[in-house]
Amino acid sequence: MATKQREPVTIISLQRLSLETPEPQPKESKTFTVEDAVETIGFGRFHIALFLIMGSTGVFWLAGSLLIIGLASVVIPTIGWRWLIRIASIPGIILILAFKFIPESARFNVSTGNTQAALATLEHIAKMNRSVMPEGKLVEPILEKRGRFADLLDAKYLRTTLQIWVIWLGISFAYYGVILASAELLERDLVCGSRSESAVAVTVGDTEGSQSPCHCRMFAPSDYQTMIISTVGEIALNPFNILGINFLGRRLSLSITMGCTALFFLLLNICTSSAGLTGFLFVLRALVAANFNTIYIYTAEVYPTTMRALGMGTSGSLCRIGAMVAPFISQVLMSASFLGALCLFSSVCIICAISASTLPIETKGRALQQIK
Repeated sequence: MATKQREPVTIISLQRLSLETPEPQPKESKTFTVEDAVETIGFGRFHIALFLIMGSTGVFWLAGSLLIIGLASVVIPTIGWRWLIRIASIPGIILILAFKFIPESARFNVSTGNTQAALATLEHIAKMNRSVMPEGKLVEPILEKRGRFADLLDAKYLRTTLQIWVIWLGISFAYYGVILASAELLERDLVCGSRSESAVAVTVGDTEGSQSPCHCRMFAPSDYQTMIISTVGEIALNPFNILGINFLGRRLSLSITMGCTALFFLLLNICTSSAGLTGFLFVLRALVAANFNTIYIYTAEVYPTTMRALGMGTSGSLCRIGAMVAPFISQVLMSASFLGALCLFSSVCIICAISASTLPIETKGRALQQIK
């Protein structure tokens, strides 16, 4: 049997063999982002706890409002309003101390280069969910573009941004206005059939030149009861608010509730009973809370991811301006012209209702925009 003749091994054949065989490439290390880790860990006990904590914040706000009213009804008649302020500041001090034990966001830690702290947070979440972390090294994704203030005023979003700012300012103005006006109404005892304003006026000062009318009077138990009932109104419209924004849309739902807010501000001037005044304040608190819920959802949905936080932040700043202006109207102007103050609140709400109905973008059924 003839044997196959082998080709002699030469330098040329070895070079050809080395060229045909690819050199092994170094193995790339695996990496993952915070978003990848969240997707890998999945839904579990951590998210349920987070949902309960964040979802209950609206109930911690209502509970705080009710608690301060109940506390005032006990403290003010006995040891005075100064002690009410001192006692009310205690939870804030405790909260400041508790901030030290609240873990930082993993996404924030990664963006600042503190990957070890971010990794520890993600590992804690995975442990709670009884899940596993993705393999590799935690890295920060490279963002080609970050949101800028100028983007809010870009031609694509300029009209939307300006109208949203007007609405946020007006809603905050109406929200804090109705809260402060409630106390003013009860203090002045303007319910029909009650004592007149002149009977409430008390002269203060020793000399004739220093005498001035004082409308201050101690709240009766019925006044505290009215405040508590009206405060509960902040959650009364929540089911209808949810149905409205999902079936009618964000714009129409907001314009309806803002229009109703304007109407009920004017209804406060109607001669009514104590129960009627309580009912008007109850509905007003429900409406202004619904306005806040709707505009918050709309603002978060209308901007893309790169601009969302910036849009919410600037809107919140306008919200604070409305809150600062409200006391001058509900307490200063209302003392000079009761009807004038109510008309101003109502006019601002009408402007917001028109602005809401003419917003250029409806976010109902619209997916969140990831890029500009």
